[in-house]
Amino acid sequence: MNIPTIDRVEAILVDLPTIRAHQLAMTVMQRQTLVIVRLHCSDDIEGIGEATTIGGLSYGEESPEGIKLAIDTYLAPALAGQSADNIHAAMQRLESIARGNRFAKSALETALLDAQGKRLGVSVATLLGGAVRTHLPVLWTLASGDTARDIDEAESFLQSRRHNTFKLKIGRRAIADDVAHVSRIKQALGDRARVTVDVNQAWNEADAAGAIARLEAAGIDLIEQPIPRTNLAGMARLAARFVVPIMADEAVCSPEDALDIARLGAADVLALKIAKSGGLYGMTRTAAVGDAAGMALYGGTMLEGSVGSVASAHGFATLPRLAWGTELFGPLLLKDDIVVNPPRYADFDMHLPSGPGLGLEIDEHKLAFYRRDRAATSRTPS
Repeated sequence: MNIPTIDRVEAILVDLPTIRAHQLAMTVMQRQTLVIVRLHCSDDIEGIGEATTIGGLSYGEESPEGIKLAIDTYLAPALAGQSADNIHAAMQRLESIARGNRFAKSALETALLDAQGKRLGVSVATLLGGAVRTHLPVLWTLASGDTARDIDEAESFLQSRRHNTFKLKIGRRAIADDVAHVSRIKQALGDRARVTVDVNQAWNEADAAGAIARLEAAGIDLIEQPIPRTNLAGMARLAARFVVPIMADEAVCSPEDALDIARLGAADVLALKIAKSGGLYGMTRTAAVGDAAGMALYGGTMLEGSVGSVASAHGFATLPRLAWGTELFGPLLLKDDIVVNPPRYADFDMHLPSGPGLGLEIDEHKLAFYRRDRAATSRTPS
């Protein structure tokens, strides 16, 4: 029996325009850069993966350019000639030669799982133990910064049954302005929709206490990462003080982080992301700790395109409990796609693709057009 090996790995920077400016506490996004990984095996099977950050280096310690450099220089050479069907061994090898670099490792693990699923004729979710749901609730972020526009956008999505939970990105403006903006949106939508806020660590604890009190009174359903991720004691004080759930996002990457948060009571909800967990297996380990500690779970996003979002969906579909649904709307934020069959969104949910591996196929013409290293041209994508 011939054991398939890893022949080579490509890491490709892809720049895709967004449908509108996307405002966060730390940056304003006008486009999204994906790192698409193509892992070629000796049995002619190719696995694909994706690493994506939010706003370059504004979210965390890895940038798209740095991810590609790490893969090209260190991680891909370490995988060359390794068994393609022993994913744990391959990832353990990467751990031995590179510290951190969770986003890069996540993309490579996704590609290995995609290839193995294609090899065996099963989905990535099946490789992870099996999906307990075939579709996942997906929220939408209202991030234009304009109250009337955000209300109109939410109303249109409620009417079309695309989203019934809405997140507001706040923290860039004065707290009073943010609270007024969010409160007016919640008042307009009422009980027809959940409204949550994401502060992206922008407040200090004292400011957060006053702001959360007003947001709770306005009926806001969830407060995400209101203060810096390093201040777990402050998070614990806020979680104990208010009824509205407090969610940890930047504060949780690993099972060890989840354990620390559980010990301190620093959050009611954990935001799970495969990129910040170093891959799907790391995400499921972190989820297990949070679930065992009684914290509710939420499927987060790094605003990935279709490859990364579907990879996340396969993982989230296997979790026994996912009380707060997901925010896997990344593909909907982009004007175009690089896959032939983008994920389907209907009835407030994202539907898990069928087929082996991720269930996706690269659109070669679109990838060629949007890859950063392609020569400038006036042609439009096919």
